[in-house]
Amino acid sequence: MTPSPTSLAHAADLPRLFDVWHLSVRATHDFLADSDIAFLMPFVRDELARVTAERLLHVLRADDGAAYAFLCIEHAKIEMLFVHPDQRGSGAGRTLVQYAITALGATTVDVNEHNTQAHGFYRHLGFIGESRSECDPFGKPFPILHLKLAENG
Repeated sequence: MTPSPTSLAHAADLPRLFDVWHLSVRATHDFLADSDIAFLMPFVRDELARVTAERLLHVLRADDGAAYAFLCIEHAKIEMLFVHPDQRGSGAGRTLVQYAITALGATTVDVNEHNTQAHGFYRHLGFIGESRSECDPFGKPFPILHLKLAENG
């Protein structure tokens, strides 16, 4: 098995992980209004607590131990991947996705269609389009692209 470049998140990490999510979304999801982000906040807090408790959240940490990127895989699907804006372009996202594929068996991911940076990022790492949904999981009009790892990916 591939050695982990990550550590598992702990309950004490939750405030920092929420900040990473919030700052990352602000930097990459310019199609969301403030009200859309506010709507997501309670859900994200609950999900972060759940996946941390279930030991499903993998984090990259700075030298001081602070988390700056995180990943969640469930049922071979990348459910969460967020990188602090100060670390974008550092290879953190690539490191986490490659770990997800090689060590955790990830083969699928969903991205907001309007998040063209994320779509391009996953395409670059070997994911291809499989299908599209008109709305996000909350029924809001934010189309979702369902991607899968290409056979040669």
